[in-house]
Amino acid sequence: MKVIANLPYITVTRNIEENIIYHKEEQHKITLSTSEISTSFETFLLKDVLDISYRIISSDIGFLYLHTTRGMYSFQMRTNPEQFIEEFKKIK
Repeated sequence: MKVIANLPYITVTRNIEENIIYHKEEQHKITLSTSEISTSFETFLLKDVLDISYRIISSDIGFLYLHTTRGMYSFQMRTNPEQFIEEFKKIK
């Protein structure tokens, strides 16, 4: 399993304590290898990934969508994933 590309993504957790909303942002990584795409929480075999798309939501936030045989998974990110998507399409 050779790593081809990595891409950072974020998760945001919101907690309410004493009527105050707290936001906690955590950094994670999506890894594209010759046989799979793995995240901090899931692993997808390349044969199960149908497509990858990206949508910009604001000037600094976008969503990467993995379209798989198990459904669609979204990942919030601040980095443009264009290179990651190109690498995926080369090996797919």
